[in-house]
Amino acid sequence: MKNFFFVIAFVSLIINASAQKIFSADSRYDPDIKIFVVDSRYDADLLVYKCDSRYDASGNKGLWYFVDSRYDADKKIFFVDSRYDADLLIYFIDSRYDAGWRNTAKQHLLY
Repeated sequence: MKNFFFVIAFVSLIINASAQKIFSADSRYDPDIKIFVVDSRYDADLLVYKCDSRYDASGNKGLWYFVDSRYDADKKIFFVDSRYDADLLIYFIDSRYDAGWRNTAKQHLLY
């Protein structure tokens, strides 16, 4: 029984750690990650789909839900003006099924 509770706690920790509720910070000194939005999907590290519901934004697959409060967010981001200042290059897409990582080496940034 003790192992059962350990497994449940561990699984819920993994699920919550990879959720994608995002807060867009106003200051470049505040965020977890600095983001630059590229003009072409082929230049992006991550293809991002903006979800309408926080419940659709789960996993580390480019499904983001923007929250209004920094305390509700899993990650705080800041949009920079130069791709060279960015930790992650993203491209916003119109279809949730196209969302995902193009450069999996940077996937750890959103865990």
